[in-house]
Amino acid sequence: MLAPRDLLLCIDIGNTQIALGVYEGEELVRNWRMRTDPRITADELEVAVRAMLGEYAPRVDGVAALSTVPSLLRELRLMLERRAARMPTVVVGPGVRTGVPLLVDNPREVGADRVVNTLAAHHRHATACIVVDFGTSTNIDVVSAKGEFLGGALAPGIEISMDALAHRAAALRTVEFVPPRSVIGKNTVECLQSGVLYGFAGQVDGLVRRIISELGPGAGPVTVLGTGGLAPLMKGISDTIIEYAPDLTLEGLRLTYERNVRPGAGSGAVQDPRADTARTARGTAV
Repeated sequence: MLAPRDLLLCIDIGNTQIALGVYEGEELVRNWRMRTDPRITADELEVAVRAMLGEYAPRVDGVAALSTVPSLLRELRLMLERRAARMPTVVVGPGVRTGVPLLVDNPREVGADRVVNTLAAHHRHATACIVVDFGTSTNIDVVSAKGEFLGGALAPGIEISMDALAHRAAALRTVEFVPPRSVIGKNTVECLQSGVLYGFAGQVDGLVRRIISELGPGAGPVTVLGTGGLAPLMKGISDTIIEYAPDLTLEGLRLTYERNVRPGAGSGAVQDPRADTARTARGTAV
């Protein structure tokens, strides 16, 4: 475990946003979000992260990170290589232990964010879970009561759907993502807001109900969590999401770090990921 004054930096690089968070033990002390630029270099990424951290930077004594953007994964690794001699660093990927069995056809296709979300959801609840991650895409991940990743569903995200509509329809434009006065819009802006927000809530609720039905009564109670940068938009709109955990991925990164860095490890001591190389067979735990 981290010393009381040390901080763990968690970095979640997504297609639209980069989320940062610093943990003192199990407590999330501070978090930030910044726009993702797929062309950013390791040097620029380090400058941006240091600027965000500010006064917290000197206290960082470990880093856990992931990237779902292949070009930025390379830059992320380059940036962390410079820290590796001073502190433990973990980049989620093949060979990094999460303890999550992936019960899918090809485990290597499962994004690192979906794996750590599964870990965090199971850590929070002793039930089967459905995690709805509102990001560039809307990811719906199904977790068994044993903490197994069972698969899920993927759909276009809220923002890219709105951008595509505005781009393809000359008379329409992007609008602020806030609930309209009523489901029945009285002007173009309200009609778009109603269609986007209530439409996506209906999509999510429909998929969640079908998944719960497919799981059957043998799965036991199912907890439905919402996460991701756009999750707050669904508060009070979705009928099936019962808990909002906007920093679920950061929490999963913290848990992954604890599983991979030796307890009491000093600066620069990192668990060798080659000791637990991921296998591609169905049901592999990574």
